[in-house]
Amino acid sequence: MISLTVGVLALQGGFAEHVDLVRKAAEYLSSTEGISKAKFHCIEVRTKEELDQCNALIIPGGESTTISFVAAQSGLLEPLRDFVKVQKRPVWGTCAGLILLSDEANATKKGGQELIGGLAVRVHRNHFGRQMESFESGMNLPFLNDNKPFPGVFIRAPVVEEVISSSDDGRPPVEVLAKLPGRVDKMKSGISQANTKDDSGDIVAVRQGNILGTSFHPELTKDERIHVWWLKEILNQQ
Repeated sequence: MISLTVGVLALQGGFAEHVDLVRKAAEYLSSTEGISKAKFHCIEVRTKEELDQCNALIIPGGESTTISFVAAQSGLLEPLRDFVKVQKRPVWGTCAGLILLSDEANATKKGGQELIGGLAVRVHRNHFGRQMESFESGMNLPFLNDNKPFPGVFIRAPVVEEVISSSDDGRPPVEVLAKLPGRVDKMKSGISQANTKDDSGDIVAVRQGNILGTSFHPELTKDERIHVWWLKEILNQQ
């Protein structure tokens, strides 16, 4: 049996909720699907030493500029970049985590912000407006291979504004895993200035190689299906 450690970056934001769902997902895999070849451990990550213990990492939702600032001040930003882009360990960013993992971000605060990068996309921060514009939407997520809608929680959420070509640097292509239909008209009314190229919906989940990014907050639901799917993806990469 192999032992895999999943870290959750615990500098700010919804890290405790992610830890809880990772543990529930691991229990589900062990008890329901009979996966016994691996044992998952989940830890909170605040230092390079803790990051070095991890086989995979979640960067939670929260305030991306705060997470970036604290990571830089604590000397963790460069180790995170190495973890994602050099070691190419499995990484999942939700909301603020998606912003930090993106190569480019629009609508940042004055002076911009430090990004971890690695995901060849440009994101638009706060695409759906302020905190009061938050909403939940039942989402069709084909990669989960079931017909049950997933409760997508969007809180000052970003969207993927554009996929940037990565063919010149040897990275795999970006896969669009999910779009949220029916929000384009709201964008055109002026709430967001993102440059959506068609009316097929906003891109809210992507994957590129070892990196997964979601605009929404699975950790703020009681639905562990995405966490279960992601743990299985980690196993497939071992």
